[in-house]
Amino acid sequence: MNFEQLKACVAAGAPRALDLYFARWLCQAAGEENNAVVLAAALVSWRVSEGDICVDLSRYAGGILFKEDRDGLGIPAPGPDAWLDALNRSKAVAGPEAVYDDDAEACPLVLDGTRLYLARYAWYEKTLAEELLRRAEAWAAPDAARLKAGLDRYFPEIEGEAVNWQRVAAAIAVLKRFCVISGGPGTGKTTTVAGILALLQQQAPDSPLRIRLAAPTGKAAARITESIRQTCDMLQLDAPARAALSLGAVTLHRLLGVRPFRSVPRHGPENPLPLDVLIVDEASMIDLPLMHQIVSALPPDARLILLGDKDQLASVEAGSVFADLCAGRAGRGYSRDLCERLRGLCRFPDVPAASGPLDDCVVLLRRSYRFDADSGIGRLAAAVRQGEDPGDILRGHAADGALAWTPPNPATFPERLGEAAVQRYAPLFNAGDARAALDRLEAFRVLCALRRGPTGVEGLNRMIQNALFEKGIIPLRQGLFRGCPILVTRNDYALNLFNGDVGIIWPDDDRGGILKACFRQPDGAIKKVVPHRITAYEVAFAMTVHKAQGSEFDRVLLILPFEDARVLTRELFYTGVTRARAAVEIWGPMVIARKCAARPTIRASGLAGRLWEEGDARKIPSGVF
Repeated sequence: MNFEQLKACVAAGAPRALDLYFARWLCQAAGEENNAVVLAAALVSWRVSEGDICVDLSRYAGGILFKEDRDGLGIPAPGPDAWLDALNRSKAVAGPEAVYDDDAEACPLVLDGTRLYLARYAWYEKTLAEELLRRAEAWAAPDAARLKAGLDRYFPEIEGEAVNWQRVAAAIAVLKRFCVISGGPGTGKTTTVAGILALLQQQAPDSPLRIRLAAPTGKAAARITESIRQTCDMLQLDAPARAALSLGAVTLHRLLGVRPFRSVPRHGPENPLPLDVLIVDEASMIDLPLMHQIVSALPPDARLILLGDKDQLASVEAGSVFADLCAGRAGRGYSRDLCERLRGLCRFPDVPAASGPLDDCVVLLRRSYRFDADSGIGRLAAAVRQGEDPGDILRGHAADGALAWTPPNPATFPERLGEAAVQRYAPLFNAGDARAALDRLEAFRVLCALRRGPTGVEGLNRMIQNALFEKGIIPLRQGLFRGCPILVTRNDYALNLFNGDVGIIWPDDDRGGILKACFRQPDGAIKKVVPHRITAYEVAFAMTVHKAQGSEFDRVLLILPFEDARVLTRELFYTGVTRARAAVEIWGPMVIARKCAARPTIRASGLAGRLWEEGDARKIPSGVF
């Protein structure tokens, strides 16, 4: 096998060297000399690193692989029939039936129709789909009168609205053992889940439920903990319900017991999580392997409630599990069984039209309590979500205080950014203590799409630090100083700090004023760490939209690059805009904003099909979960 063409593509940036080594290993281990098989191996390894669960060969067959808009580079792919024939004859490739066959010869690749998987990801996808469908079929048996009274108390019907979807979501979460609730910012997801937990506790007043709240990142866990506690006061929950909700959220890694230098977490099929109800916030950030670990660690009769926004950015790693779970909800009804159970509980359109178990488990919250439908942010978010041209909205709301758009001028960009940073970040350095400084840090953030380049996060942070230094606000252009925000970029299990956690450098008065990195914990406490103990971090005056997911800020300055890039998608634009609680200002060319809105993220996966269309993905061999 000649690898020279692959080496040239690796040198130019795609695929990765790891993908080349994987293809070479496969060739040697399986005695494989067919170029078609080796190309497929390199392609699927690379695409998993780019977020796909699998490769649909029909999309690539007959085209040019690894071209990536580079003139003179790329490798011709085989035609569809020749490619499938070569893979079917290869010893390195198994069919989908081999996913469960422990006696089958180990194969690194799995071919399912035209979808090619790394074997591990084929197993993740198939077994996760089957277990979720199994859970979706399970019904609970609540006391209907008690449930109706609780719904009336926490989710009264709204005059003038045909359906109170928060009430419907709460009712379904009590009736079913698996529930997915999707909604944009301000649609009341946290209020809904707090009410759900109160309703569940009312169903078992003499036996407090074991409830756990979790989120993918530390900051998301802290945010849902704070929101739940505020909601408890708003809903005026009774003592048993408050006691059930008193435990703060944790990160998913801590919940599962992920341990350094060990591939298997503490909790799994052999050692299930000790809980009755698991609520996971910001579920759109969860990749396929992690979701598989969560579901496999649940006791068989535990409830699972997933909260998220299906229109936000998908996980950084492979898969878009939450979006796949919501993919079939729009335009479909609910089962006759659910409609009968909801009758008397909710004002609900009794139009049975469901065809699968997942239909009864997914609820989309539609009403935003934060952004009025006619407000600038509300209209822009809706337009971007639907792929519409945002031009008129950006121009029409350029001075409404909540939404502003400014076309860029590269010559004056650094100066304007510096002025904005000095104005917005100066109060941070006047805070009285670390807790106050962290509060002020949430007031404003610069968000961007890229890491490098004139509008990338690395350059923006340098520009901001230069401006603050020149105004005498900070003592150093580089290094750490009082008030410097930092972002953890690698999981550190020893310190219980995780990728995406945001802290601030602040003097520790209890230790002679030495500088510590201070992080807000989910329970509200401030964790103080000597900075040099943190494995990897970076300055965070500016953050990428990906890293900001799970966070909210009073005001956001969203900077779009001067030129187009593949990462500029509808989901990135929508996520960046909706990080703002009160106001967002967008700097960037209108043509780039339009391209973002018109470019949806498409991740190759068979999960949505298994969940919503393929009715045969139900039987799980014993011992898989």
